[in-house]
Amino acid sequence: YYADLHGNLLLLHEDTQWAVLEPVPLVPRVRPPQFPDSVATEKKTGLAKIVDVYSGPGLRGVPRGTVKRLRVFSYAFSYRGMGAQWDSVGFDGPWDVRRILGTVPVESDGSAFFEIPANTPIALQPLDADGRALQTMRSWFTAMPGEMQSCAGCHEAQNSSIGEESQRLALLKPPAKIQPWLGPARGFSFNREVQPVLDASCVRCHDGTAGRPDLRCLPDVRAGRPAKGYDDPAHFPPAYLALKRFVRGYTMEGDLHLLNPYECHASTTELVRLLERGHQKVALSAEAWARITTWIDLNTPAHGTWTEICGTNRVTKMAARQRELNRRYGGVDVDLEDEAVRDQRSEVRDQRSAVGDQRSEVRDQRSEVRDQRSEIGDQRSEGGGQTVEGWPFDAAEARRRQAAAGETRRTVDLGGGVTLALVKIPAGKFIAADGGVMEVPRPFWIGRTEVSNRQFARFDPRHDSRIETDDFMQFGAEERGDPVNGPEQPVCRVSWQQAKAFCEWLAGACGEDCALPSGAQWEWAARAGASGELAYGTAETDFAKVANLADATFRQVKRFPPWDLPHGAIPPWRPAAAAVIDGFRVSAPVGSFAPNAWGVCDAHGNVAEWTRDAASDGTRRLTRGGSWWSRPRRAVFREAWPYASWQGVFDVGFRVVIDAR
Repeated sequence: YYADLHGNLLLLHEDTQWAVLEPVPLVPRVRPPQFPDSVATEKKTGLAKIVDVYSGPGLRGVPRGTVKRLRVFSYAFSYRGMGAQWDSVGFDGPWDVRRILGTVPVESDGSAFFEIPANTPIALQPLDADGRALQTMRSWFTAMPGEMQSCAGCHEAQNSSIGEESQRLALLKPPAKIQPWLGPARGFSFNREVQPVLDASCVRCHDGTAGRPDLRCLPDVRAGRPAKGYDDPAHFPPAYLALKRFVRGYTMEGDLHLLNPYECHASTTELVRLLERGHQKVALSAEAWARITTWIDLNTPAHGTWTEICGTNRVTKMAARQRELNRRYGGVDVDLEDEAVRDQRSEVRDQRSAVGDQRSEVRDQRSEVRDQRSEIGDQRSEGGGQTVEGWPFDAAEARRRQAAAGETRRTVDLGGGVTLALVKIPAGKFIAADGGVMEVPRPFWIGRTEVSNRQFARFDPRHDSRIETDDFMQFGAEERGDPVNGPEQPVCRVSWQQAKAFCEWLAGACGEDCALPSGAQWEWAARAGASGELAYGTAETDFAKVANLADATFRQVKRFPPWDLPHGAIPPWRPAAAAVIDGFRVSAPVGSFAPNAWGVCDAHGNVAEWTRDAASDGTRRLTRGGSWWSRPRRAVFREAWPYASWQGVFDVGFRVVIDAR
């Protein structure tokens, strides 16, 4: 039809067999500009250019110089009729097989320029000096042969630019080639990559003995029991399931919003904490650390090929057809089900196992020493090594000492009708968790509770503590996760630097010296005269009324109608005190649990808390008290976990102290 300005329609052409859409008049017109073809079909690679990895929100707050390399990985997508929870690559882990390609350098100005295989899905992870991912790319891109793909930074806006690019350091050099990661490009398999580390360093103790995770290389087992609509649960190596329990990842589908930097950093996992501390006196090699870290960063995959998951009968024909089509139309000839790679890694595992046998005597001797030291540690935790007059003391004495120091309660006005409640802590000496004598020479005020989201918003209204992602697949908004950004919940995902800045802001608002507590102040206030490993007792004490720690509520896998995951098909997996019910899956509103004798709430659990103290390396800062994710044994006084001062941690908040003049 021809349509004029008055709404009249004149039929120009009609075809009963076809819809004629968007006709173009045949009239003389200027020829549109022709872009030169950027594809070089004779090449097998393309190029990737990143102007500045620190540009954009993906690495917001991460200091320049932190990113040393980029991990480059790819995917082997599922074949028809495979995938989902029945054919899982990992337990609540990746949807598709992760293929590790290698790493490329990042220059000091944040730029990177490197070759990538053409017509191949590519994803990137920025790595720190320890080879740990600071952020993860949960999408992917491809390049045609000879084509260059570029971006301004990490998750930057699509049309953004940071200005002149010609002098970026990476662009002054030829494009870097991907440095292989411990061998050829391959799908990441737990049995091939991680099990050799366990064989060499772990299975002498973790050998199936009751009460210990079994880390031996054994045949796969089903991850749940059959249930309606889920009659064939996914299968995984037993050692994989045992180790997975100690790693928090971004789950099978996860929060689709951009994650914060460090959200699932290896340092936030219990597994890495234990290994860094020298669990069982094991000292991992650089290669062993690389294998463990890469497994965590790739979202803990179990299987590295679809053949391992679904078997040759289901895979072989479709894999061959896919390879043929890739070769014919994409110029890519890669065997994604490469048996040779699997055999090669199997040989390495056998060699590592032999090394583990040679070290068994040394490990047994170390185990005896560990048991002796454990006894010594228990004695120290009870103050057995030293004595202090008047220590420990009961709740009545704690209240008497507090009252003797004068006024015991006060509030600070934060504006907008928001206040901060403080309790006074008297001066004193005590036996600390490490067995040494600690002195707090002057009384001080400390937050009765951790700083809440409402209180922190008076300082930074833009901060969002976000959510804790729920398990497995998500079919609605309610399944996205459990909020931890409620106004009365403790603020979390704040760095030590942010917490310190809040204290400085508060000092300016109230005209008093305000800071984070020192380790001694924090422990003295939390103990209130108690000498045990926890303020309320031992790791076996029922904490339901006094602390929000990892309990039966935290451990359970939630079910949502109408999809309603079958009970038992996805078994509870998070380590927890399953016999205790404190009622909270994530953080509770501050002050929900009973205070100690000095009126301090939530010293153990809810969120871990920043202190002023630096770690032994002099740069990282220590957190104390554990969180809703911590079992009691990981929230005891002697536990102090270090993080980078700029690192916002999913379960770490803080409370404040003010000098009592």
